[in-house]
Amino acid sequence: MDEKQKEQAEEWFERGKHDIEMAQLLCDKRGYIDIITLHIQQALEKYMKGFLVYNGREYKRTHDLTLLLNMIGESNKNLKEFSDLCNIASKFYIEDRYPPGQLPEYSYEEIERILKQALSMIRKIKQMINQ
Repeated sequence: MDEKQKEQAEEWFERGKHDIEMAQLLCDKRGYIDIITLHIQQALEKYMKGFLVYNGREYKRTHDLTLLLNMIGESNKNLKEFSDLCNIASKFYIEDRYPPGQLPEYSYEEIERILKQALSMIRKIKQMINQ
């Protein structure tokens, strides 16, 4: 990996860190669920794109976490356990973000569980790049 790839990956990870920390803060304060879910989705997207960049892989301009997970999975199966999380979190950006329609109907307990899974996935990505 060259220095430019590493720098770009670090940018993705830093921005993802901002999103996941904001999701955690808003969840702790019982903030708006639609904003919490958006930050969860964005954090996962940025960490996955950072992982692809770190590994010298191209990625598609997409917000579909399942597609990004499949792109990672072509060379690394370690994140497959998070496929359900990626399916759910993709909807946070794509389906729940804009009107018309209702705001996401998740309880804070469900959001806390999803946030915990997202944090677990992020830890795993960090472990994979630090090996």
